[in-house]
Amino acid sequence: MMATMPRLKERYDKEVVPAMRREFNYGNVMQVPRLVKVVVNIGLGEALANPKALDAATKDLTAISGQKPIVRRAKKSIATFRLREGNPIGLKVTLRGRRMYDFLDRLFNVAMARVRDFRGISPDSFDGRGNYTLGLKEQLVWPEMSFDTVDKVRGMEITIVTTAETDDEARQFLRLMGMPFSKE
Repeated sequence: MMATMPRLKERYDKEVVPAMRREFNYGNVMQVPRLVKVVVNIGLGEALANPKALDAATKDLTAISGQKPIVRRAKKSIATFRLREGNPIGLKVTLRGRRMYDFLDRLFNVAMARVRDFRGISPDSFDGRGNYTLGLKEQLVWPEMSFDTVDKVRGMEITIVTTAETDDEARQFLRLMGMPFSKE
């Protein structure tokens, strides 16, 4: 039995590639930017004082991404933060392939719509190499999260890595993929 193609991947193949080839005059279809991976991070400074925070955040991030996160540990000790090298301070998930497309589809069409007073995301958060990073203030915007099961509201950082050479190419690519940029 063959699995169906993710909706966002289908959109990429049928709409985005031809539009990008027309707009940027790519001679070869392989020059068109594509998604490489999506990285989701949650910083957990509170894990130093409350070890159960790590378990709760792991459960939340697993439900949101569909994949078990890895624990990020401190690289060096910082006395003023009472941080020792090796202490768990965050969680990270790297999504590729089908999970990446499904995650972005839910981010663009479901989670963003649930953000209070949403007017679009900033079109300026590119890193200069075609990658985009955005922050969400709470995990409750995801339909998988229930207000009753969440122990504490935590934010997350989502980085979308593309093969685009410039920020302008990446911005147009993500706009065509359905990312809700603000009008400014």
